[in-house]
Amino acid sequence: MNKGVGTVKSKELVELLKKRLPNEDYEWQYDEKTDKLRLEHTGLNKGMEISLPEIIRKYNQKKEVAIDEVVYTIDATFRAMEIEKMKGFKGQSTIYPVIRSASFPEQTSAGQRFVMKDHTAETRIYYALDLGETYRLIDESMIEELGKSTEEISEIALFNVRSLSTKMKKDEVAGNVFYFVNNNDGYDASRILNRAFLANMETKIEGDMTVSVPHQDVLIIGDIRNKTGYDVLAQMTMQFFTNGTVPVTSLSFVYEEGHLEPIFIMAKNRVARKKGKE
Repeated sequence: MNKGVGTVKSKELVELLKKRLPNEDYEWQYDEKTDKLRLEHTGLNKGMEISLPEIIRKYNQKKEVAIDEVVYTIDATFRAMEIEKMKGFKGQSTIYPVIRSASFPEQTSAGQRFVMKDHTAETRIYYALDLGETYRLIDESMIEELGKSTEEISEIALFNVRSLSTKMKKDEVAGNVFYFVNNNDGYDASRILNRAFLANMETKIEGDMTVSVPHQDVLIIGDIRNKTGYDVLAQMTMQFFTNGTVPVTSLSFVYEEGHLEPIFIMAKNRVARKKGKE
């Protein structure tokens, strides 16, 4: 029995992806029992597994945009594998941290555990080997070839994130000020780990300072000067979260003296705080 729901079914989704990715090196294996797609690259002797229900949910919300996102992810993954096969990892020193939700998988489809670190109650830090047009999340199988310990990987990543541009756009809504970091380099949300940048921003904030990473390609800093500002922030982060290619969290954080505390913005401008890990 086909398990698809809504406006597109699983088998139909697989056919849509095949049309968008007409690569003769791809071998498609759809398992009806698990409702998962296994995509093998015969030229690389490697593959990836895709859960179809999650894509269907996004397709029902965003239609073709959801397909674009999956196609991008597949292309980027196999490009990274091709670069890995040609060059290996030795000599690669460009490592950056990437922010993911706390529910993001902790291991690869092959069972290798990612190198990662707790961040807040809502977010976790992973580490990426930058390969130019794409990047590869570092897992434990790569540590020996990289010639670095997990502590060194973390230190290098945090050092490198401080070198990234913090150029921002500024917008004012209902007396509140919002700053957007959106360089589309894959590491916009990672700027949340640049402590010097956040500390400097804190000196410019007149109201409550909030920090949001609704998806990986944006960092939003809020200067919340009145109660309406929290409602604006909630709507803004949810919109970014829904439309992001790699969503992280729809919650925002209050920033105070180097600490990030997740907050829930409820009806009638009420704000509840949720104790985080940082």
